[in-house]
Amino acid sequence: MQINEDLIRSVVSQVLQEVRGQGSQPGHSHGAEAGRFGQFDCADKAVAAARYAFEQLRSRPMEDRKKAIDHIRRISIDQRVELGTMEMNETKVGRLDHKIAKLESLGKLAPGTEFLTTQAFSGDRGLAVIEHAPFGVIGCITPVTHSLPTITGNAVSMIAGGNTLVVNPHPSGRKVAAEGVRRFNQAIYDDIGIDNLICVIREPTLESAAAIFGNRDVALICVTGGPAVARAALNSGKRAIVAGPGNPPVVVDETADLDRAARCIIQGASFDNNLLCIAEKEVFVVESVFDAMMAAMQRAGAVPLNQAQIAQLTSAAFQEVGEDRHLAPTKALLGQDAVKLAAAAGVTVAPSTELLYGETREEHPFVSIEQMMPFLPFVRCRDIDHGIELAQHYEHGYRHTSIIHSRDVHNMTKMARAMDTTLFVKNGPCMASLGLGGEGYISFSIAGPTGEGVTSPMTFTRERRCSLIDDLWILGDPGTR
Repeated sequence: MQINEDLIRSVVSQVLQEVRGQGSQPGHSHGAEAGRFGQFDCADKAVAAARYAFEQLRSRPMEDRKKAIDHIRRISIDQRVELGTMEMNETKVGRLDHKIAKLESLGKLAPGTEFLTTQAFSGDRGLAVIEHAPFGVIGCITPVTHSLPTITGNAVSMIAGGNTLVVNPHPSGRKVAAEGVRRFNQAIYDDIGIDNLICVIREPTLESAAAIFGNRDVALICVTGGPAVARAALNSGKRAIVAGPGNPPVVVDETADLDRAARCIIQGASFDNNLLCIAEKEVFVVESVFDAMMAAMQRAGAVPLNQAQIAQLTSAAFQEVGEDRHLAPTKALLGQDAVKLAAAAGVTVAPSTELLYGETREEHPFVSIEQMMPFLPFVRCRDIDHGIELAQHYEHGYRHTSIIHSRDVHNMTKMARAMDTTLFVKNGPCMASLGLGGEGYISFSIAGPTGEGVTSPMTFTRERRCSLIDDLWILGDPGTR
C-alpha cells in the first residue's frame, strides 16, 4: 500500500472520531456493539459490550444512573400487562395477574441509588471517608419462575451501584427476557447515549453460562435458581452472590388467630401458583387447634382434598428423575392453577379457587419437596416444640424463609432462633417480608447461601476508603496535635 498525505489524513480523522466518541452525547453512542440494545448470541461479545458500557457509565454523574433506572421502572410499570402476558405465554407457569403484579411491584419498590450511603470517621488524625464503588460487569443467571421480574430488580440495583450486567436467562423464559432488555436498553440509549448496560444471551445454554462465569472481565456472579446452578456459581472461582432454593415451612400454634392465619397462608401460597421461593410450602399445626385450622382454611376459600384425592394428585404431581431416581415435580402440574390440580385429583372446583389443601403425614412428598404448586399439605404436631422441630427438618437447612402464626412472643423467639432463616415472618403472608404488605424493600434475588440476604444496590458494590491525615477535622484544636 502506498502511504500518501490523503491516507494519513483519513486515518487521523477516523481516530479522532473514535476518541471523541468516548465522551459521547445522548443519541450518539459509539462502540462496536452500539445499537444492539443488549441482544447477543455470543457470551464473550456480550461481556465485551457490557464492559464498554461500564466504562462509559463510570465516567458519568450519578444522575445518569438515576435516569437509566427511571426508564427501567417506567417500562416495568407502564408496559406490565404486555410484558406480563408475554412471560405467561412463554413460560406457561404461574398466573397472569401475578406476573403483571410482580413487574409493577419491582418497578415501584426495587431499591435504587437512594440506598447508596457514605460513611465518615473524623478525629485528631484527620478524616476517613468510606464510599461504595461498582464491581464492573456482573454475570447473572435468572430462573424461569420470574424471568423478566428478576432481571428488572437486578438491573435496578446493579446499575444503581454503577455496574453493568450480562444475563443468561432460563431457556424457557428467554424471549421475554430478551424483549424486556431490548426495551430497557433502547430507552436508556435514547436518553443518555449508553447502550448495552444490560446484555442478554438470546439462546442461553449451559455453555453460555460457563462462558460468562469464566470470562475475565466478569467481576462478580449473581445466581438466582436451584441447587445445581448455585453449586456451579460457587465453584466458578469468582465471588458469587447466590440466591438458592427454599422449602419454607409454616408453624401454627394454639394462640394464633386462625382466620387471619388462613387468609395469610392462602395469599402467600397461592401467589403465582406457589412459584415464589419464599412461598408457604408446608404447614405444621399443633394438635389442639388442627381441626379448627382446617375449618378456617375452608372458610377463607381454600378447597380441602381427602386422602384418596391427595393420593391421586400426588401420583400426577411427582416423578422419578436422575440416576438416583429421586422425586421431582412434574412439568405438567408445576406452577399450574388449582383448577388443574383439582382435576388431576379427580375433583371439580370453582374457577376462582386459588388453593387446595389437605392433611398428610410428615414424610409426604408435598412436605419434603419444593413443589411449587397451589396444594398445601397440613401436618399435625404434638405441640409447638414438635412443630418447630419438623419445620427445621423439612426446611432442609437452606436457611431461606420460615413463617409462624402465633400470639406467643416466646414461641416466635424460639422458632426464629431454631430456624436461623434469612426471612422470618410472623403473622403475615410470605411476601410481606419483601415489602408487599410489610415493611422493607423488594428483590427477587435473596442470597441465603452466601449471606447477603435480600439484595440491594449495596450488595453489588465494593467498599473503598479515602483517608486524609491530620486535616479536615474542623472541630479540633491544631495546637493539640
